[in-house]
Amino acid sequence: MKILIDTHTLFWSVDDPAKVSAVAMAAIQPLTNDVLLSAASIWELAIKVGLGKMSLSLPYRQWMEKAITDLKLMVLPVTVEYADRQSLLPPHHKDPFDRLMIAQALVERIPIASADAVFDPYGVTRIW
Repeated sequence: MKILIDTHTLFWSVDDPAKVSAVAMAAIQPLTNDVLLSAASIWELAIKVGLGKMSLSLPYRQWMEKAITDLKLMVLPVTVEYADRQSLLPPHHKDPFDRLMIAQALVERIPIASADAVFDPYGVTRIW
């Protein structure tokens, strides 16, 4: 099964695993599933670190490369198809990063590992 990992789930998985539910942690194990990381999450973390709104246990690039390697993540790029699907979403939630991940999950028909209930009104399967 494929599963998309939300930004905060990625962050917690690496720097504070106790915050990730047992169900989500089991779902994002690379031996169990193909875990996808949205390019939106890569960008979102870079922005937050750059603005000083978030700090990581390592410098950003080193942290991200280690996370991708250690969790065996496959990066899901931003495509015209995903952007188009995002443009058609109802305005339940305004966060552009979350909206892109919602569109990716809908197009790919895959669940998202996330504690964030804002995904629910879009009909995305959320694992937590």
